[in-house]
Amino acid sequence: MSARQSVKVVIGGEEFTVRSELSPEYTQEVANYFDQVLGSVRGSLPSVEAHKTAILAGLAVTDELFQGRRGDAEVASQLEQLTNELTRMIPPGKRGPGTGPSSDE
Repeated sequence: MSARQSVKVVIGGEEFTVRSELSPEYTQEVANYFDQVLGSVRGSLPSVEAHKTAILAGLAVTDELFQGRRGDAEVASQLEQLTNELTRMIPPGKRGPGTGPSSDE
């Protein structure tokens, strides 16, 4: 396990010290991304209280995560279907181990 490192980040104009086992560059990148989302939400809803803006930004980032996961699952399913179709086209004796069903015909 890596040692925790302290990284100073600025989110919403406030400086925070984040301790993480991840690289400082990655921690800064994550903080910068969230700050951009927070800024976007603040820009579109300037009269909303700061804590509510932070919650809305968190929801926006969580939505992106869920959409990405859903997209990944769809791509994985499509790849599995394609693999199965291609495997059926290969004669059973020429299929390698772990390449799918030995015969679907």
